[in-house]
Amino acid sequence: MTTILITGGHSGIGLAAATEFAARKVDLILAGRSPDRMQAVADELRAAHGASVTTLASDLSCLASVRAAARQLSVTKLDALLCNAGGRFDGDVTFSPDGYETTFATNCLGHFLLVELLLPHLAENGRVVYTASGTHDPDTMDGRMVGASAEPDAVALATNDKALSAGKRYSTSKLCTVMYAYEPHRRLRRAGSTVSSIAYDPGSVPETGFLRGMPRPVQIFSTSRAMKWVSRRIGITVSDVAFSGASLATLATGPDYAAASDKYFQAQEGNLSAVRSAKLSYDERRTAKLRDDSRRLVHLTPDGEPAQLRWPPAVSRPDPWILSVCGSLAS
Repeated sequence: MTTILITGGHSGIGLAAATEFAARKVDLILAGRSPDRMQAVADELRAAHGASVTTLASDLSCLASVRAAARQLSVTKLDALLCNAGGRFDGDVTFSPDGYETTFATNCLGHFLLVELLLPHLAENGRVVYTASGTHDPDTMDGRMVGASAEPDAVALATNDKALSAGKRYSTSKLCTVMYAYEPHRRLRRAGSTVSSIAYDPGSVPETGFLRGMPRPVQIFSTSRAMKWVSRRIGITVSDVAFSGASLATLATGPDYAAASDKYFQAQEGNLSAVRSAKLSYDERRTAKLRDDSRRLVHLTPDGEPAQLRWPPAVSRPDPWILSVCGSLAS
């Protein structure tokens, strides 16, 4: 039986993908920071499709919570791990419980750590799919609209020492996401592994609530036909929830994408195709530095082997302690 773990599978594009999987009777694990909302979705998917759906509480902005989720995972093997959750955090700069800027902590470090911890759980020919964004590429209209991505320097991004705008923080986090997808491919192939690592741009899908932090008039206009027409005219990559979710599911399990590792796919106007990502994303020196700095920021052991799943003795605590460190998971 196929088993898939998806972060953010209880809303938006993730929910559309989860619904596709449930209809195919795939065993699903929904991971996220909203246990009540995830449970409601799990109940609905089980009732509608008779699928096996479980939930796993995990706040990606909190490293202790990510480690706890990895420890609690009960399956022996995963056929796919979908790093789908994320967000844009407008307003004043905020920091995670670990002291890292919230956008980078949530969109990057949480998934980076989760993948490193769960790679040993990936089945032969398993897949890791990272939901990125066309905004990562400053040479495209998608990238220019939100603010051109900055240097993918993990330490600078974690501390926000360049005082980047919300748009730049978001686009740069997605550049890092693409680079995170490319780096494991090289490492896995050197080790003789057949696990695939894929980057995916679902396109601009305002209906997902991505702009929920913006003023209400902006949210309303962003989902209007007029805005979609304008977006197409100026060259923004446009898609919809159903197609982008189905495309995510296809990349995770579709036989046509078994050899899709180290590639970047984009959903646009009902088409899913492999395209070039930003020029900077192919820089192996920068990618290696991003990986090494990220490993230090998330406190991984040098070899990254399963020993990292153990709590350090000095902080060995039960789940209530994790919640006190990370804050209560949102409902």
